[in-house]
Amino acid sequence: MLASVFLGGCQSAILNPKGQIGIDERNLLVTCTVLMLLVVVPVIVMTLVFAYRYRATRQHRYEPEWHHSTPIEIVVWAIPCVIITVLGVLVWRSSHALDPYRPLDSEVAPVTIEAVSLDWKWLFIYPEQNIAVVNEMAFPEQTPLNFRITSDSVMNSFFIPQLGTMIYSMAGMETKLHLIANEQGSFRGLSSHYSGHGFSGMHFKALATDQAGFDAWIAKVRASGRALDAAAYAELAKPSEDVPPTYYASVQPELFDTIIAKYMMGSHGTGEHGMPGMDNPAEPGTEAAAQANAHAGDYATPDAASGAADNGDSDAHDTHSMDSMPGMGDTHHDDAPAPAGGTQTLQEKH
Repeated sequence: MLASVFLGGCQSAILNPKGQIGIDERNLLVTCTVLMLLVVVPVIVMTLVFAYRYRATRQHRYEPEWHHSTPIEIVVWAIPCVIITVLGVLVWRSSHALDPYRPLDSEVAPVTIEAVSLDWKWLFIYPEQNIAVVNEMAFPEQTPLNFRITSDSVMNSFFIPQLGTMIYSMAGMETKLHLIANEQGSFRGLSSHYSGHGFSGMHFKALATDQAGFDAWIAKVRASGRALDAAAYAELAKPSEDVPPTYYASVQPELFDTIIAKYMMGSHGTGEHGMPGMDNPAEPGTEAAAQANAHAGDYATPDAASGAADNGDSDAHDTHSMDSMPGMGDTHHDDAPAPAGGTQTLQEKH
């Protein structure tokens, strides 16, 4: 009753969930808040009462030797301990029950959606239907959604507030999320992690329909006639803002896994795991490219090493490569004698 009075005019998507995960998270939030208020509210009330009752203008019994009260000790310690215990059990159970990697129990076959965050848009791939859509997704109501999420740019976060659970997308990594919509509707999805200049427009529509509506949506996507091949994806991955929904009737096989593999060890710049036309893991001039260049530092490539050897600089290159390795900052080299009684550091050498 009290909650409905205070929250009646609140239009927050988190407090108005449309999926079971969102409902469970809303209930957990409200329950934890009420339990904490059992301590906060009495403290505030007693502060005001004590300040009024024991004000300087009133005369009260003076007991300078008083130092202990068993009833007060019991109240002060017992109530917070009980509340903390209840909160601990509640959060422990909820953390496991609402684990984003935990598949939802349902007799309905799930729909798999592969989400890729780009600069500054979302790409959704439906591997079972062999279609892809930019900045829009659709799914049947009362159907589990299995999300596979990654990034082909800087770190982002995938969030549909009314369905629940935000989770990060990171380059070279796959995160998982399981959601469900209890009813039909159009829900706002967004990136809740700042990712650069076009971040404010990085949102999308999540459409929950009946099965017939979902089938009609798939047919509309396939009618677009576009194909998301290597060349089309390379163009799509370039930075762009406020991108309208774009449909692709077919997708290059295993595109999602290829995007992840680009960032695996040994694949940078070699095209070992990449698609044709996608040798570089990040488009020049993008946020991801700047981050990758900063991370790469002064590490030398095998080609650079051979070139240095041809110019008679192989010794200098080998020394630099050793210095660049983690944990080799204090390694002593033969061509630079260390002072007596000490070890020459990397900073002193260079």
